[in-house]
Amino acid sequence: MATDIKDTARAVEAAAIMGLLPARPRLLALGEPTHGEDALLDLRNELFRQLVQQEGYRTIAIESDCMTGLLVDDYVTSGTGTLDDVTERGISHGWGTSAANRELVRWMRAYNVRVDDDGRPASERLRFAGFDGPLEITHAASPRQALLALHGYLAARVDADLLPCTADTIDRLLGPDDRWTDPAAMMDPSRSTGRSAEARELRLLADDLVALLDAQTPHLLAATSRDDWDRARLYGRTSTGLLRYHYWMADTSPARMTRLCALRDVMMAHNLLAVAARGPALVHAHNSHLQREKSTMQMWEGPVQWWSAGALVSARLGEGYAFVATALGTIRHQGVNAPAPDTLEGLLYALPKDRCVIDAPRLATALAGTRPEPRVSPWFGYAPLDPAHLAGTDGIVFVKDVPQS
Repeated sequence: MATDIKDTARAVEAAAIMGLLPARPRLLALGEPTHGEDALLDLRNELFRQLVQQEGYRTIAIESDCMTGLLVDDYVTSGTGTLDDVTERGISHGWGTSAANRELVRWMRAYNVRVDDDGRPASERLRFAGFDGPLEITHAASPRQALLALHGYLAARVDADLLPCTADTIDRLLGPDDRWTDPAAMMDPSRSTGRSAEARELRLLADDLVALLDAQTPHLLAATSRDDWDRARLYGRTSTGLLRYHYWMADTSPARMTRLCALRDVMMAHNLLAVAARGPALVHAHNSHLQREKSTMQMWEGPVQWWSAGALVSARLGEGYAFVATALGTIRHQGVNAPAPDTLEGLLYALPKDRCVIDAPRLATALAGTRPEPRVSPWFGYAPLDPAHLAGTDGIVFVKDVPQS
């Protein structure tokens, strides 16, 4: 069996990953089993460079706030802002301080600037996208930024009589932002403003603004750039998604956390489908958001289970979506030592290479009838691969040892 497993391993290169797939996918999803490790992000960066240079990929989408990600996209495409500022403010969850994330943004900007002219043609420029909602584990953002941006886009381009309200009305209904971002609301639904009379009215107005955006599409595309229209659609998705999320934060039923987790991945999926419409992209996020199976998590209210963004997008795109999971041997600085030999990671850890790409379907065949034991992580921040998910995975990137960043 060891020989069979060894035969599935290849060098970690974009060409090896593409060789596992029936066709070039519009979204190539590379998962990670833990966050914040620059060694994994450096590997992502190298694969993205190869995909750009060898396969014509032009976009990378990461698990970061879709709204603040626009700052990074503006920087890499036009040089707006500074590297320090856009990585700090444009990459959420505190990951803008990562040296690997900063290097990704720096390289993308450098790629887009050619010394012999004013830059690459727009069709050849690299693009950056955050595809997460403006959400954190502790709270959700106010819908103010997205709602007012959507209203402003429409107000500048359509007859005022068609607008369902003024910007002042939106501002009045929103009230102070701390009403929306109160961390206590995550644990206590009664602290949420999501089912207030003002929030209910805002949901209707947001829906009307999105409907107006759709109804005026021919005029808007003639009057503005497609990039501006795409951004307005992002504002619309984010406005309605955040208001829906806040509504269910105020829920008191047993399904509350299941619904909130599901709504976050729905927002992710909609953003990924918009990225896919623009051309082939590398997607990078936690394995649990990109897998084709349901995701599970133990919350303070008990276990929750929901369809991941990857499952939702895969159902829509078919072969246009591919998922490659990352598996790890050790993260010793977090107390994750060598895996037991009867686990999936243990079998891969016995391979001679420090890093390799594994043909997951062939591995599943090699392991037929001898399913490995699930690995149990001693650290909450690392999620081992579930051996039962091999059949739904196109490939595995295995990293034997993750050094401290």
